[in-house]
Amino acid sequence: MSLKKLALIEEDIWLQPYENDVELRLNRFTQKVTEIEYMHGSLLNFANAFKYFGLNFDEINNQWIYREWAPGAKALFLIGDFNQWNRQSHPLQYIQNGIWEIKLNAEVLEHKSKIKVHVVSEKGAMDRIPAYIQRVIQNPENYDFAGQVWNPLQKFNWTDKNYTIPNYDTALIYECHVGMSSEKEEMSTYIQFADEILPRIHHLGYNYIQIMAIQEHPYYGSFGYHVSNFFAPSSKFGTPEDLKYLINKAHQLGIGVLMDIVHSHAVKNLAEGLNELDGTDNQYFHPEPRGYHEHWDSKLFNYGKPEVLQFLLSNIKYWMEEFHFDGFRFDGVTSMLYFHHGMFMNFDHYDKYFKEGVEWDAITYLQLANTLIKQINPNSVSIAEDMSGMPGISRKVEDGGIGFDYRLGMGIPDYWIKILKHLPDEEWNLDELWSVLQNRRFKEKTIAYAESHDQALVGDKTLAFWLMDKEMYFNMHITNQSVIVDRGIALHKMIRLITSSVGGEGYLNFIGNEFGHPEWIDFPREGNNWSFAHARRQWSLADNPELKYQFLLNLDKQMIDFIGQNKILSALPAQLLNIDSHNKVIVYERNNFHFVFNFNPIKSIENYHFPVNQKGDYQIVLNTDDAQLGGFDRVKNDIIYPAFLKDNQWFVSVYLTNRTALVFKNLSI
Repeated sequence: MSLKKLALIEEDIWLQPYENDVELRLNRFTQKVTEIEYMHGSLLNFANAFKYFGLNFDEINNQWIYREWAPGAKALFLIGDFNQWNRQSHPLQYIQNGIWEIKLNAEVLEHKSKIKVHVVSEKGAMDRIPAYIQRVIQNPENYDFAGQVWNPLQKFNWTDKNYTIPNYDTALIYECHVGMSSEKEEMSTYIQFADEILPRIHHLGYNYIQIMAIQEHPYYGSFGYHVSNFFAPSSKFGTPEDLKYLINKAHQLGIGVLMDIVHSHAVKNLAEGLNELDGTDNQYFHPEPRGYHEHWDSKLFNYGKPEVLQFLLSNIKYWMEEFHFDGFRFDGVTSMLYFHHGMFMNFDHYDKYFKEGVEWDAITYLQLANTLIKQINPNSVSIAEDMSGMPGISRKVEDGGIGFDYRLGMGIPDYWIKILKHLPDEEWNLDELWSVLQNRRFKEKTIAYAESHDQALVGDKTLAFWLMDKEMYFNMHITNQSVIVDRGIALHKMIRLITSSVGGEGYLNFIGNEFGHPEWIDFPREGNNWSFAHARRQWSLADNPELKYQFLLNLDKQMIDFIGQNKILSALPAQLLNIDSHNKVIVYERNNFHFVFNFNPIKSIENYHFPVNQKGDYQIVLNTDDAQLGGFDRVKNDIIYPAFLKDNQWFVSVYLTNRTALVFKNLSI
C-alpha cells in the first residue's frame, strides 16, 4: 500500500476500511498497463489490433491480408464471391499464438465482395464471419449474414477538422435510435437522421447525441444490445460512409457524438457472432456457466484474456479513429462488475462492492478502456450504466476510481415511475424526492434523466403515458378541456425541470420524450405482425400548432437553453432552502438561481414567502405556467420581486400557483 492515501479514500471515511481493496484494484490496473507496455510499447499500440487482424489492405505491397485469432481451430479457409465459395481453395496459414493468415493480390477482392471464413475444428466445420470484420450485410431473402469487402475508391471527406468537443462539464444528451427516428412506418437511415433529425436536436440546444444500435446486431428488436459484429456499423441503416456523414454533420452543428457501446455481453448466435468461432466455448468468452447470462440469453467476455482485452480496446480505438466518435455510454456495466451481474442484489453494504462476487478482471478492463479513451482524445466522454453505485465508478483511475466521466442516475427514473404508479399526487413525499435526486457520491458526476429508452419499451409506459394514458388519444387538441391532460402536462414539465436542475451534472432525454411522445416502443416482431407502427417517432404531433404536444416541446427548449447558457449543471450541487410538506412546496438554489416548485394539486398560495440566499431584486426567468408552455398565465414574468429581510433571512413573496415551477434570477448579480 502507498504511504499517501488515494483521493477516493481520503475524501470518504466510509471507504477507509476498504483502503486495501481500492489500492489492490489500482495495483491490478498498474500491473496490466506495465505488461501491455512491455509487450506492445504502449496502450495505444496495443489497441491497434484492428489494423492487424481482420481484412486489411497493404498499400506498400499492394495486397490484401486477412488474419484471424482462432487458437482452437484445425484449419481456416477464406471463402466468398471471389472463389465461388470454394471451401478448399484459399487456406490460411498458421503463424503462431493461435493466429492464422492469408495474403491475396489486390485484384482478387473487389469492393463489396462478400466473404466468410470456413472454420474446421474438433466440433466439425462451419462458415463464420471474421471477428474483426468492418462491414456485414444481410441477405433479405434468406436472412443470412456475410462479411463484405469495404474499400471504396472515394474516401470520406471529413470536414470536422476544427471541431471542438462541447464542454463535458455540461453534458446535455439526446439519446436516439437511427432506425426508429422516421415518422413513416419504416426503418430510417443514417442519412435521413442526419438531414431531418439533427437540425431538430440542434434547435433544442442539446450538445451531445448518444446513438443506440450502431454495432451490427442480427435482431432489430434487441435495440442493438445483442451485438454480433463489434467492428461493423449496422448495415440496417446504411453504409459506413453514411454513418460518417451523420457524425460529420453533427460536428458541423457543434454536437458531440457518443456511441452506446456494448462490451458487457454478445449475441450467442454461431452463424453471425463470435461464439465458438474457433470451435471452442472459451475463446472470447468464459466457458459455461460463467460465460452465459441467463437473463439476457447472451455470452459473457473473459476480460482476463489478453486477446479479449485487445479485441475490446481496439474496438474503442477503431470507433474513435475511423468514425470520429467523441466517447461512449457503456451498456450493462453493473453486469460486468459482478459475477452475479447485479441481478436481484441489494447493494446495502460496502462489502458487496469489494468483497462479494466482484469481477476484478472486468474492473481492470474498464480502467484500461477509460484510460485509452482519454489518451485518444482528452476531451472525450465516457458514461457508465451502473445501478449498483460502485464507489469510484466516475472518479479518475489515479484517485482509486474506475475512470468514467459520469454514471447514469438510474434510480431517478425508477422513482418517478414508482410514485406515478402507486401514489396520488397529494401523498408525494418531497423529502424522499429530494433524497433520490441528490443521491450521488461526492465528486462523482451523474447524468440525470426522468426517462430513457428503458421506460419507453413495450410492457412499460413513458412518463407522458403514465400521466395521461388514453386521454392522449382524444384530448390533446388545444380546444379540448381535460383535467387529466392539464395535470399531465403540468407535471411532465415539472418532473423534467427538477430532474435536470437537481439530479446531476448532466442531463439526458430520449428521442421524442421532449414532447411527450405517446405510447411505447415496440419493434417489428412476430407478435405484432412485423409492424413499424410503434417503432417510429411522430414528429408531426409536436409540429402541429393545433395540438398540446407543442407545449411540452417549448418547455424542453427553454429548459435546455436555460441550463446550458447559465452553466447550471457545472455549478455546485443544488442547495435545499426549504421543503414545505404541508403546501407541497420545495425551494432550492443552484448557481445563484432560485427554483420554487409547487407540487400541490389544487392549492395556489397568495403572498407565498420563500427564502433566498441574498438581498436584491428578483425576476422570473422560467415559468412552467406560461401559456406558451401550456400553462394558464397566472403569474406574470415581468414583475420585479424585491427581497425583504425577516428574522435575519432574506425572503421573496410571490403568488405561487398550483402545479407550477418558477425559476428566479437575482438581478443584482
